Amino acid sequence: MEINKIEKNLEIENTLVNENTQKNFLETTLGKTINTAVDIGIRAILPDFIEDQIINIKNNLLNNGLKEGITKTIDDAIDLGKSALGIVTGNFENVNQMQAAVKTGGIIDGVSSLLDTVVDKVKNKGLIDYNTANTIKQGKNVILNNVESNIENTFANQLKAVEYTNKYINNWKKYYNNQDFEGMQKEYKKIQREMKDLAPIEKTISEAKTVENLHNLIKNNGKNFNLTPEELELAEKLK
Repeated sequence: MEINKIEKNLEIENTLVNENTQKNFLETTLGKTINTAVDIGIRAILPDFIEDQIINIKNNLLNNGLKEGITKTIDDAIDLGKSALGIVTGNFENVNQMQAAVKTGGIIDGVSSLLDTVVDKVKNKGLIDYNTANTIKQGKNVILNNVESNIENTFANQLKAVEYTNKYINNWKKYYNNQDFEGMQKEYKKIQREMKDLAPIEKTISEAKTVENLHNLIKNNGKNFNLTPEELELAEKLK
């Protein structure tokens, strides 16, 4: 790939790490996290119910506002959290900011209110009986505890992923400086693995993309480290 095309691709990648990208990531990641926590919580609250009954209850909740409500609750928490933390640029600079914003934004209270609303709606439609609805609402703290725990674990895993990614990038740089392509390849595969589920933080994404482009330049050049001045300029961005 020509160096000017690489530079252009890097610019495009950087512009993609914006507010909407980060919000979409949080909607998807936290949405799955909350959904799983609700499922586990309902099973704990209704231990005598058979699998088909649990699935039916969960589907009724999802189809009557829970799915859309979770997304809105996440978005509201992000917006409120950003305002409270004074994040005026729109973008989160790191995972810690994401975690703080979601927590400060009152996501647990939001999920609590959402559950009350959706359970009442499903009950009023006759899709679950009064006793089941009452049991779910009375045992709501079990669900909320699961939600809180799962969200904390999600961000803890993200922090580890960022730490590992930065470690692998630094290892790649050392191998690059020693012109050890086999070592570079080993670390490059680790970077790719971590990047699949990594939060879109511009600094990390940008550096990983620079590694990717430089790595492929050398690979496609027959593992030759004799780079052009333009290619060396790209390499300088990693120092």
